[in-house]
Amino acid sequence: MKKVILASASPRRRELLHQVGIEPEIEPSHVEEVITTTVPADAVMELSAQKAGDIAKHHEGEQVIVIGADTVVSADGKILGKPHDESEAFEMLSMLSGRKHQVYTGVTIIFCETGKTYTFAEKTDVEVYPMTEEQIRAYIATGEPMDKAGAYGIQGRFAMHVKGICGDYNNVVGLPVGRLCQELFHK
Repeated sequence: MKKVILASASPRRRELLHQVGIEPEIEPSHVEEVITTTVPADAVMELSAQKAGDIAKHHEGEQVIVIGADTVVSADGKILGKPHDESEAFEMLSMLSGRKHQVYTGVTIIFCETGKTYTFAEKTDVEVYPMTEEQIRAYIATGEPMDKAGAYGIQGRFAMHVKGICGDYNNVVGLPVGRLCQELFHK
């Protein structure tokens, strides 16, 4: 397989790729992220393309595959990114408590040798048990919510609050590796 570069510093995305036998080099994109839409699927595709494109421009013509990804949580039509502070994390988690929401991950794959680009978005529905204010504050105190879209990590302590999911679990973690592999190996 060609060299694969992950345009992200996310340890979760790196672990998911490793799980399916892909050992990426890590070159995080530092592009200023610009969203021009309020449609969650379109927003994550836009952001993943920006990240992948930022790294791919340094590898034009090379036998390299660049993967960019971005994940957001959506509730009530509102996009929830990473919380800026504990107060915002509390607001987000309160909004998710006792109901279903959606997690969208956009993925862009760029084959640098040919310039071919594939972008897609994957959606997973997540239902959360009702949470008390004390449970929300205790979860925030772990520090886990602060670097995650929607202020939670399904693969961590928040798992105790997840009633169920419909869709790809790995998508909620941050990278729908099943779909990614379908795009990589069947195109």
